[in-house]
Amino acid sequence: MIMASDLKRGMVFKQDDAPCCVIDISLQSPTARGGNTLVKTKYRNLITGQVLNKTFKSGDKLDEADFARRKGQYLYAAGDDAGVFMDLESYDQFEIDGDMFAELKGFLTDGLEVMLGVFNDMVIQIELPMTVELTVTDTAPSIKNATATAQTKEAVLETGLTLQVPGYLESGERIKVDTREGRFISRC
Repeated sequence: MIMASDLKRGMVFKQDDAPCCVIDISLQSPTARGGNTLVKTKYRNLITGQVLNKTFKSGDKLDEADFARRKGQYLYAAGDDAGVFMDLESYDQFEIDGDMFAELKGFLTDGLEVMLGVFNDMVIQIELPMTVELTVTDTAPSIKNATATAQTKEAVLETGLTLQVPGYLESGERIKVDTREGRFISRC
């Protein structure tokens, strides 16, 4: 059991039979005598992705979720809409498909280390590293004598991801890509 007053950002608790991760938390002391301190939380349901708000009394007890973050690795694509991941601690393999895989596949290369969120022996969350290194496979020729304003062009990366890159990049170059926003950061 977790006391509501012990909640911190990033902690996972069980609410409505689903693991929920605390995004933001604040404490509010009531003005009335004998009133309980209120714990206002903003949390994400890790199964549905829905962000919710709930206020608890400081003495409320919350159930702990059977949730664990484990180091994992992307192994290979199992068709166009699924991928196989391995838990690096137990060597269990999980096939992930659907929307969860579709959001990630543009950043995944064989052997990429990720964090797996496991709930009741099922992977319900995959956290990518903040940046990944990918190779530009197709882009327009580099722009010579560029103007003072930054010019960008579209590039296709080795994973099939398409994004805007600076005009001076050429095919075959390795670049760093921000996985949270899907944008170019720098050359490698």
